[in-house]
Amino acid sequence: MKIFLLLVGLAANAAVTARGDAVIADVFARQVTSLNGKWNVIIDPYDTGYFDYRRQPYDAGGKVTGGYALDHQAKDKTELVEYNFDTSPTLNVPGDWNSQDAKLFYYEGSVWYRQKFDAQKSTPDHRLFIYFGAVNYEADVYLNGKKLGKHIGGFTPFAYEVTGLVKEKGNSLVVRVNNNRHAEGVPTVNTDWWNYGGLTRDVLLVETPATFISNFSTRLKAGTTNTIAVSVQLDGDEKAQTVSVRFPMLKIAAEMKADTNGLARFELTPASLALWSSESPTLTEVEISAGADLLKDRVGFRSIATSGTEVLLNGKKVFLRGICIHEENPLEGRRAWSEADARQLLGWAKELGCNFVRLAHYPHNEHMARVADELGIMCWEEIPVYWTIAWTNEATLANAKSQLDALIARDQNRASVIVWSVANETPVSEARTKFLKALVDEARSLDNSRLISAAMEVHSEPNHPDHKIVDDAFGEFTDLLSFNQYTGWYGSTPDAIDRVTWSIKYHKPVFISEFGADAKQGFHADALTRFSEEYQADVFRRTLPMLDKIPGWVGCTPWILCDFRSPRRPLPGIQDGWNRKGVVGQNGEKKMAFEVLKNFYADKAKETK
Repeated sequence: MKIFLLLVGLAANAAVTARGDAVIADVFARQVTSLNGKWNVIIDPYDTGYFDYRRQPYDAGGKVTGGYALDHQAKDKTELVEYNFDTSPTLNVPGDWNSQDAKLFYYEGSVWYRQKFDAQKSTPDHRLFIYFGAVNYEADVYLNGKKLGKHIGGFTPFAYEVTGLVKEKGNSLVVRVNNNRHAEGVPTVNTDWWNYGGLTRDVLLVETPATFISNFSTRLKAGTTNTIAVSVQLDGDEKAQTVSVRFPMLKIAAEMKADTNGLARFELTPASLALWSSESPTLTEVEISAGADLLKDRVGFRSIATSGTEVLLNGKKVFLRGICIHEENPLEGRRAWSEADARQLLGWAKELGCNFVRLAHYPHNEHMARVADELGIMCWEEIPVYWTIAWTNEATLANAKSQLDALIARDQNRASVIVWSVANETPVSEARTKFLKALVDEARSLDNSRLISAAMEVHSEPNHPDHKIVDDAFGEFTDLLSFNQYTGWYGSTPDAIDRVTWSIKYHKPVFISEFGADAKQGFHADALTRFSEEYQADVFRRTLPMLDKIPGWVGCTPWILCDFRSPRRPLPGIQDGWNRKGVVGQNGEKKMAFEVLKNFYADKAKETK
């Protein structure tokens, strides 16, 4: 198993340490200084601060690095400076700019952020990193006038080492954030969710020892139910030092010397080990130490596998009672980012009777999987390879791999995460299948302890539209045969659901990753009036028994838990910029379909006990 650790050198000169895109394990358990709060911002729709040729900074090799809005003050009256962070407005971080300023509601472009801070290390030889939970979509980061680097991808964490760059007083951290959409991007130009821009998750100053635990994994050894496999990766000049692993509640511990690359691997077998499950989400404390570094976490142990057309959790057949979720707080119409947001969303899922959620269509914030660990909710996590991607572009594939790598590195110790998904609704082609197969191979090389899937599409037989066919060539490479279907909403009325028959090529567990219909909460009419609660409820009442007849059906995640913002949904008086497929409205009120799904899941839970 590979431990993901990417530390790319970005030194501005020989005397400065600046290392980029470092995935730092267990960041919230470390010694940190929050840089959250109010940041001064400059809105820059023409990207003048980035492309003005007169003020382009250069790196040590003479290469243009981009960006001059680095908190510079005019030296004398001969110098013209046409910006001022000190007198500029502020935005809250974490947060998206769209929901904080009406002028920025639809804005796509660049916004410059600046935060000033002091930094004092507790020990002289310690190291400092600036950590970003996520920035959508592109971030150029500068500290005290020096460029640290560029990060691309709006939903994964990254960090830059700034040891040697920070001062004890008056540091200036500047970030150019750009959320323009690109044909070669991941996601690409077209999506069906709001393009929230900004520093959307925590920004932290992280302090570590000179040699520290950069990443670790804890999981059941393959093929066992009582042996724990632990891998620990160190970073620093003294990698070959003693690493200790301790599980206090299990009364087991071990230690060994890491190899010259800083890698240590352990196998520990406790006298007894309670496994994590939805019914009993058992978590246990783990302590990992190396030299001056000590990390503490709460982890669970479980196995997830498939056998024929069944999904097995800890060796027992499980039915996945799920719902899809967007990372959005519907009550406030903003990007969700906090633990409180996670508890609200997953609390609604728990009320539905869910034991599973699909975190669509991109990596959600770290709180989601951690809260799911506590609540006993299994998770499908996904990267934003969505609809049409530049399948033959090598940089696009590298971008997708980078996001997948960072997601796995962050959440590999979360027992709740049982599925890595590499795509959603991608049109079938040879180039697309090759692209997705490369992502499957990447995921398996990093983590072979979880299922791999993607939300595929279904098509109809030309002369028999009610006969649905699933024969996507990509299905050969996934563990679950997952696909989206919207019979009764797109191209038909709900009565068509009763006539559906299926032809499914692969002998694998069948999982319906999406179905549903729009309804405006509080709008009531007959069951054939679109956007009424009655119409949506009728689609659910008909769809669930239809799916139950599919051989090998192991669960579903109807689309979606809550209404969410989408610029593709402009129907006045009904959508008003919201996708209305939620079973919970934007006001937090539950629709009729919520009860239909809840009752079905209650019956399923009784069947599978």
